[in-house]
Amino acid sequence: MVKQIDQKDVEEMMQKLKASWGWLVAFGIISLVGGFLCFSNPLGATITADYIAAFFFIILGVAQIVQAFSIREWGGFLWTIAVGLLTLLVGVILISNPVAGAASLTVLVGILLFLLGGAKIAYSLSLRPVSGWIWVLVSGLLSVVLGVIIFANFPWAAVTVLGLFLGVELTFNGVTLLMTGWALRNH
Repeated sequence: MVKQIDQKDVEEMMQKLKASWGWLVAFGIISLVGGFLCFSNPLGATITADYIAAFFFIILGVAQIVQAFSIREWGGFLWTIAVGLLTLLVGVILISNPVAGAASLTVLVGILLFLLGGAKIAYSLSLRPVSGWIWVLVSGLLSVVLGVIIFANFPWAAVTVLGLFLGVELTFNGVTLLMTGWALRNH
């Protein structure tokens, strides 16, 4: 059963949010600085993104192996160990050769952009009678174009795309946090 939200709950939440406006502005500034740093050194940001991904793969791989030993009697024990070892290996490979790891991750991002773009284009065509379907189509086409740009410029893209994408994300996140914080302060 879903709890009904009343006006008192909304007002309480607004007061809590208004009290935290300064934190949102601070996080927004930090995010903007991070975005600026990514744009000023896309290679460094790409390598950093590679290391972050590597550490997550290593943590996940170790956790899967530990979890497998906690349920040894289960029929999927060997598969869980195998997946954990492969995940751990991916993390180690990304750390041992970050440029090759960044290239692999960039290829994966390019493939995902193609697939996501194709899915959005197909989805937009199924929405054609609905108002606004064109924006889904445009989004799909942009995803495909980004995939083409990655593969058309692959040697350069392999060492910069992840850092540039991270810079875009941090910049938009920073602007969003700043605007939200200032809006709450003035509300």
